This record gives sequence, structure tokens and C-alpha cells, in this order.
Amino acid sequence: MVDMTAVLSKQDILQFLENEPPLIEGYRDLDTQLQPNGIDLTVRELALPQTAGRIMVDNSQRIVSDLAPLVFNGLGLLDLMPGPYIITYNEIVNLPNNIMALAQPRSSLLRSGVTVHGAVWDAGYSGRSQSLMVVHNPRGFRLQRDAAVVQLVFMRLTGETEGYSGTYQGENID
Repeated sequence: MVDMTAVLSKQDILQFLENEPPLIEGYRDLDTQLQPNGIDLTVRELALPQTAGRIMVDNSQRIVSDLAPLVFNGLGLLDLMPGPYIITYNEIVNLPNNIMALAQPRSSLLRSGVTVHGAVWDAGYSGRSQSLMVVHNPRGFRLQRDAAVVQLVFMRLTGETEGYSGTYQGENID
């Protein structure tokens, strides 16, 4: 039996961009964002968590933190103090039922004392995702709107699944 699991290459991603809907839409500049093993996602919005969240056994009792959006200055910059921030990406991800994705922070972030944590992008998910950015650098970090902060890596599953149908399906699409 042939193992069909694999990380999608740049050529595979280009083919999936021709699908309807495309694998990724709303990208800023495909020539710079497309990488050999994935695609860079860029910052649309940044927000501060304002309230406590809650995860329970029953998802109907889940509460996510309220957010306070931050305002970029006239040059499209934000000076961030140490702490947690919620990123909303420019790009909309449309995963077929046999592709999942994981995000990894760009190495320049890590070298600046900043990381991004993302959950699994389940097969069948479609939406404008969010992730957690944490500034660990005690001197802070400067971020420009539309900067690439993570690389989304796509993996082919051994077979199709029924696809994601959770709360975040279709999120942040306006």
C-alpha cells in the first residue's frame, strides 16, 4: 500500500490555487508569500484579549476572550509590549477534505523574541483564521500591517474525511 501523506510542495500549492474555491485567497503578493513548503500568512488585524476565556467538556459552554482591536499608526506600524495578542490574517484558507495545515512562526520572529501559536487547520475548514502571537522580548516588538508572520504548511491525509464543521467554519469572512 502506498502512503499518500505528504507535505505539499510549491507546485502542489499552485495547483490547489486553481481550485474553486482556491486553497488560499486574499493573499497580498503570491511571488513573495509562496514558499517551497507552504505559504506565508500576513497580518490583517491585531487585538488584545480583554476577558477570561473558558473551555469545558461541553463546547456549548465554551467562552472565548473578548478582544480589543489595536490601531496601526499612519505608517501601518504597531509597537507591541510583552504579552499576548490575537492575529487575524489577511488570507482566507479553503482546505479540501483531504488536506490539513499547520502554521509555524517565521524565523525572524523567533530571533526577535516573538512567537506565534496556531491550532490545527482541519481538513474541510474554510475561513480567515486567527492565531496567538506572544511577545517575549522585554524590550517589545514593532510589527507592520501586512507583514508575513507564519508559514502555513499543508499536509495531504491518507484519505478524505467528512471535513470540519465546527464553530469557526467560515470565520472572519467579510
